[in-house]
Amino acid sequence: MHVDLNELIAGIRAAMDYAVAEEKRFEAEELLDIYREDRLALTVLHEFYNFLPDATEDWVRDIVLLNRKQGIFLLALVTSARRYVYLASDEGIEFHGEAGEGYIATELLDFFAYENTEDFIRRATAANLASYEPLRLDADICPVCHAITGECHELGCVVEVCPWCGGQLVHCSCRHDQLGVDSITTEAQLLQFEVLLEERGRIPYAPEQRPAYLQEGWEEELE
Repeated sequence: MHVDLNELIAGIRAAMDYAVAEEKRFEAEELLDIYREDRLALTVLHEFYNFLPDATEDWVRDIVLLNRKQGIFLLALVTSARRYVYLASDEGIEFHGEAGEGYIATELLDFFAYENTEDFIRRATAANLASYEPLRLDADICPVCHAITGECHELGCVVEVCPWCGGQLVHCSCRHDQLGVDSITTEAQLLQFEVLLEERGRIPYAPEQRPAYLQEGWEEELE
């Protein structure tokens, strides 16, 4: 179950009381306000402020996007002197050390198509990296499963379009019609439907699939 956004924000602010110097509190709060409706960023900020990597006072100046693929984000939290790397998705977050030290697993280097550790360090410490944009504002990302334009949705994503009828895949009857059942109740049926879906040709994410508007509470409305 997702933690309420207000609870995340309250937890971050409580941790800031101990982590952020008084003269830097306003700037730290300004960044928090940018991501007040972005669960991914809030979760990473909550982790940072509650478990300070260097166990000293510090504050986050920026969150930069290092890489992203299939709903998994590689983010760097930029402080006064360091960039701390976090792997983040709806499944949770993992801390991967300081960007300049290259503490990143080989499987992640391969997953994000870095040539080697040196390539990762060079790209992760570049001066011109773009800030991570709140997901609700980034049309290039599915607001539910975080697939990017051209990638297939996570199976079960409410935004995915049905390749048979053009409706919403999780709500139309095509999945039942294709399997000849009234409902999908077993893992085997789900796997069988996934095979049929792949054979038909899944419709990848595109910006025009996004809801017409996004507002507070939009995540719950889509589910």
